[in-house]
Amino acid sequence: MLPRRHFIQSSVALFSAAAIGLPLSSRAMAAPGKWSSWDARVIPTNYDPASSNPWGIHPRFLPTVVEANAGLKPGEIHVDAVARYLYHVRDNGTAMRYGVAIARGNLYEPGVYTIRRKAKWPRWTPTRAMIKRDPDLYEQHADGMPGGLENPLGARALYLYEGPRDTYLRIHGTPSPRSIGNRASSGCVRMVMAHIIDLYEEVRLSSTAHLYPAETYVTAQS
Repeated sequence: MLPRRHFIQSSVALFSAAAIGLPLSSRAMAAPGKWSSWDARVIPTNYDPASSNPWGIHPRFLPTVVEANAGLKPGEIHVDAVARYLYHVRDNGTAMRYGVAIARGNLYEPGVYTIRRKAKWPRWTPTRAMIKRDPDLYEQHADGMPGGLENPLGARALYLYEGPRDTYLRIHGTPSPRSIGNRASSGCVRMVMAHIIDLYEEVRLSSTAHLYPAETYVTAQS
């Protein structure tokens, strides 16, 4: 059995690690045009969120329904940066838990953000800081990269804001699913394409996203 992980804030556990017998969220509706064909490329045949795993990620990172403690607001997102989990709180006292990858080193930015934009197969433009850090990798895309199967933002993106300011942090799909569970990105939270497609349909604009520090507030118990 996998170790039980408890997500801690102010010494109060937020989520139960035990999965419960409730249905997983349904697959996202297909989009028109190229989006529809791209969705079909990244959603496995006979997709079952709880068991489909052509990506070879650790089974604990597959979508799982868990119990959320009282007091959490439906619609909130909580990212446990230590265990590499994203929780989306639902209306019935449960949460959907997904595996994620977070940013490398000090590029991860914990905080409380508001989701003010959602996009399907979005255009991606590297930030100036990214271009400065890795010009050989990013300068060629300084004017932006159209959405598509190789785009780093993947199938869907949730845009994180502080007040009216776009932080350039995203929760998004990734064409590199083997990165899930690791510190891999330049600041964003990555998800498997099929998983972010499911999550995208459930997230409301103006929802709050809590990104917790990578080294504190979380304990693991056997």
